[in-house]
Amino acid sequence: MAPRDSAEPRPPPPPQGWVWPGKIVAVAMGALAGFWVLSLLTYCYLCWGQGLEEEGLLGAQAEERSEAGATGTTQPHLIFILADDQGFRDVGYHGSEIKTPTLDKLAAEGVKLENYYVQPICTPSRSQFITGKYQIHTGLQHSIIRPTQPNCLPLDNATLPQKLKEVGYSTHMVGKWHLGFYRKECMPTKRGFDTFFGSLLGSGDYYTHYKCDSPGMCGYDLYENDNAAWDYDNGLYSTQMYTQRVQQILASHDPAKPIFLYVAYQAVHSPLQAPGRYFEHYRSIININRRRYAAMLSCLDEAIHNVTLALKQYGFYNNSIIIYSSDNGGQPTAGGSNWPLRGSKGTYWEGGIRAVGFVHSPLLKNKGTVCKELVHITDWYPTLISLAEGQIDEDIQLDGYDIWETISEGLRSPRVDILHNIDPIYTKAINGSWAAGYGIWNTAIQSAIRVQHWKLLTGNPGYSDWVPPQAFSNLGPNRWHNERITLSTGKSIWLFNITADPYERVDLSSRYPGIVKKLLRRLSQFNKTAVPVRYPPKDPRSNPRLNGGVWGPWYKEENKKKKTNKTKAKENKQKRSKGRTRKQPAAHSSTKYHPSVTAG
Repeated sequence: MAPRDSAEPRPPPPPQGWVWPGKIVAVAMGALAGFWVLSLLTYCYLCWGQGLEEEGLLGAQAEERSEAGATGTTQPHLIFILADDQGFRDVGYHGSEIKTPTLDKLAAEGVKLENYYVQPICTPSRSQFITGKYQIHTGLQHSIIRPTQPNCLPLDNATLPQKLKEVGYSTHMVGKWHLGFYRKECMPTKRGFDTFFGSLLGSGDYYTHYKCDSPGMCGYDLYENDNAAWDYDNGLYSTQMYTQRVQQILASHDPAKPIFLYVAYQAVHSPLQAPGRYFEHYRSIININRRRYAAMLSCLDEAIHNVTLALKQYGFYNNSIIIYSSDNGGQPTAGGSNWPLRGSKGTYWEGGIRAVGFVHSPLLKNKGTVCKELVHITDWYPTLISLAEGQIDEDIQLDGYDIWETISEGLRSPRVDILHNIDPIYTKAINGSWAAGYGIWNTAIQSAIRVQHWKLLTGNPGYSDWVPPQAFSNLGPNRWHNERITLSTGKSIWLFNITADPYERVDLSSRYPGIVKKLLRRLSQFNKTAVPVRYPPKDPRSNPRLNGGVWGPWYKEENKKKKTNKTKAKENKQKRSKGRTRKQPAAHSSTKYHPSVTAG
C-alpha cells in the first residue's frame, strides 16, 4: 500500500471586513467571548488524546482514580514501551531533525541511558527482554524466528509476565510478538499475558495487517488473544490502533492493583507508511524513505504522549515506571540513522546494538540525569521482578542484573561485561582461523563481546559504514556520502576501546594482543555454556491458506497423538514380527526428526 502522505484539507480563513453595528458591539462581543470559552472547553475535552497539552484536561474522574491508586498497591505499575528499528540518532535529544517532543520531555525529566545495549535484530532483543537470558542460553543465537519455522521461545523458560503474575500483577501485551507461534503453547497468552492484542510476525502492512513472507505465503496477522481479530480489519493505522487499546486497558483497570503493560509498537519498522498529516513538517526532506520514516516516528511520539496522558487520567502515573527502548539500531536504507555510530541494524557494530533508551518515573530518586553505566536489555527482567517484589529462583541462571539503584540513585552498575552474541552458523569469515585467535578461539565465527571499556569482534560483523546525515539528502540512498572502509585482507578480529572511541574508528587489536587474548578466553568461557542453536527448516503446513487465511499456530496436538498412535502400531507390528522370526535380529525402530515435534 502506498504511503498516505497527502496533506489534510485546511479549513477556510475567517471572513474579512465584518463591521458590527455600534449599539450592539458590547453585547455581541460578550456573547462571542462566552461562546469561545465554551467551544474551547468542549474541544479540549473531545481531543485530549490528540497531542494537546495535559494541563486542565484530566478532570474529576482522573483525580478520583489517582486517589484510589495512591491508597492501593505499593507495587509500581510497569510500562515497557519498545520501538522497532529506531536509529540511535533518531530522537530529538540526540540531534535529529525529526521532532520527538514527547520522548525529549520524558527523557529530560527521567534518566537517559547513554550506555545502553540491545541486540541487532528483532527476535533476539525480545527474547532477552522477556527471559533475562542471552541468546546462547535459549538457542536463538541465529537470525530471527521466521513465520514458516516450527520454532518459538523455549517453553521451559519462565517469562517476565509469568513471574509478575505470581505476585499479583495483571499482565497485558499490545503490539508485535515475534517470538514464535507454531504451537498454541507459544502464543503470548500462554507465556504469561492475561491479554494480547497485536501481531505475531516481524512486520506487515500498517493498515491491512497483512503479510506475505514469500510468493503464495500470505495471510492476515492481527490477533485478539488467541484468535484472529477480523473485527479490526478496518484500515486503522497500527500505531494509533495499539494506542487506543492501551487506553482501553487503562480505563478498565483498577489503579489500586498493579499492572504490567508491554507495548511493542510496530513503528518504525518497514514498510514505511504513515497517515498524511504527519508529513506536514517534513516536506523539506528530499529522501522519500527518510521523509516517510520521519512521519512514522512523529506519529509514534504522539502515541506515547497519549499513553502518558492515559496513565495520568486513569490514576496510574504517580505510581508508575515507564521504560522506553528501541529493539535494535536503525536501517539507513529504510530511513533510519545511527550517526555518528558505525554500522546499522543486523550488525554488531555500535550502530546495530547501541540503542535509544530512558526511564521516566515519579519514583526515581535522581530525576533529570544521564546514566552512563553499562546497561543491557537482559537487565530489565531481574530489575522489574525486584521492583514488583517478586522472587527469582536460585537455580535460574540469568544473564541480567538488577540495575534499579544504578538508574534511580546513580550507583555503579553491577554489570561489567556483555556477551553481544556467538552465532556458530552465521556465514564464516573466509580468513578466520584458530591461529588468528591465538589458539583460543576460531575467528571465523561471528561473535562480539564487551568487557568494561573493551569491545572485541570476530568473524563477519556485518555492514560497517558510517552513514552521516548528508546520505539522506538525495532522492534515493546515496552511499557516496558514506564513510566507507575496506576491511584489510585476512582481517577477522577487531578490538576497540568504546569509552575512548565510541565510533569504532581505531582498531587496537594489533597494539594490545594481551587484551585480545583475555577477551577471547571470556568468549570461550561463555561458549561452554551455550545450548544448541534452534533454527529448523520451514514447515509447509505454516501456509496461511491452510489456516483460514491467517498466520497462526499450525501444529495441532491431535497430529502428535495420531503420530504417536502410528508409532505404537509400528512398534507392536515389529514385536509380532520379532516373535515369529527369532533367527533374525530385531528391527531398530527410529522416528525421523520432525521439527514441529522436537522444537517446542
